[in-house]
Amino acid sequence: MTLTSTDRQILHIALPSIVSNITVPLLGLVDVAIVGHLGSAAYIGAITVGGMLFNMAYWLFAFLRMGTSGLTAQAYGRGDRAETVRVLVRALGVALAIGVALVALSRPVADVAFRLIPCSPEVEASARVYFALLVWGAPAVLGLYGFAGWFVGMQNARFPMAVAITQNVVNIVASAALVFGLGWQVEGVAAGTLIAQYAGLLMAVAGWWRGYRADTRGVSLRPVTDRAALSRFFAVNRDIFLRTLCLIAVTVCFTSSGAAAGDTVLAANALLMQLFMLFSYVMDGFAYAGEALAGRYVGAADAAGFRRTVRRLFGWGLVLAVAFTLAYGAGGRTFLSLLTSETSVVDMAMAYLPWAVAVPLTSFAAFLFDGIFIGATATGRMLLAMAVASSVFFISYYLLTDTLGNHALWLAFLAYLGARSGVEALCHRAVAARVGRQSS
Repeated sequence: MTLTSTDRQILHIALPSIVSNITVPLLGLVDVAIVGHLGSAAYIGAITVGGMLFNMAYWLFAFLRMGTSGLTAQAYGRGDRAETVRVLVRALGVALAIGVALVALSRPVADVAFRLIPCSPEVEASARVYFALLVWGAPAVLGLYGFAGWFVGMQNARFPMAVAITQNVVNIVASAALVFGLGWQVEGVAAGTLIAQYAGLLMAVAGWWRGYRADTRGVSLRPVTDRAALSRFFAVNRDIFLRTLCLIAVTVCFTSSGAAAGDTVLAANALLMQLFMLFSYVMDGFAYAGEALAGRYVGAADAAGFRRTVRRLFGWGLVLAVAFTLAYGAGGRTFLSLLTSETSVVDMAMAYLPWAVAVPLTSFAAFLFDGIFIGATATGRMLLAMAVASSVFFISYYLLTDTLGNHALWLAFLAYLGARSGVEALCHRAVAARVGRQSS
């Protein structure tokens, strides 16, 4: 296939973003691997529980990355470098405020969380130590969300990739040194991760200063607090926040419903969800390309460029979806066997494998439309799609669960993914037409 200039623009952003996405779970994996050699299962449980708390909290504030990306890309497309600086300042200001609030409220948050999560006294004691230390990284993590979105909006996905890789290297070195060198236990792992988080933030600041400080010359920051600009910033991020709540509700229901069906079904669902997660890491990279390029063309009022980008994105998405479908269909058992040696779990997962094989073709459009809508700041329509899809999930599952059991859960999940794609496809024409009006 001959690559067009649009393809090269897409891959320039998508490929580094895929690498960045894949490195994200490695931070938690490194922590688990290190405490796994300390001789107590309670340490692994503590890291797992503590990590889950942070993942849920930070997931809620992912709007700092997505909203910043779309707004920055549009300002970049307009050639308004002053506004790109102001978007970053707004994002970092909100990130700092939320980060400080999380630190200040960490004690009551932990108390509530550990009432809701049943665990042994040993696990809870260690998890509290892990949480109490690592919560100080909240301003750094949320600040990195703002920087990551800003760099992508500026059509630069390579630097966030470099930051993500650096974080993992620092985390491995620092955590290993503190645990195995100084004899620290859970607190050593938490401190190592904390060091990595602030190292990533410092690297992002240094990269911005080196590459973009010239854009700040003569820029007044007074418009940062402009009422109209702040209203748009918070409207976009409100929509993404509410969308994330819907997504979390579906995820929690999927996990809890699997758990209610028994340990073997829960484990089988968890293995099959790894197939979805692997596909999502790849498709999210192309969604980031959609954010950057769609936002750029919306800002430039270039309807032709917008339509061309959408067509090429969906070309890549369809090719990848077909490839993953074929790979999962042909090698599903082999992949599942790599994840566990429990044949009972693998056998159970194989009963539901056809549902997981259908995920790529059902979901790829939802990933791509999300990126396009974020870039176009059409977040209200994205929220609408997620609200409809979540309703479809819950209605489908509760209507069918008594007759289909765990099959109903997977059917509802596919219906949810398909509904997201379908509603966003219906909304896309209005989004594209808005770009057309701007370019006329």
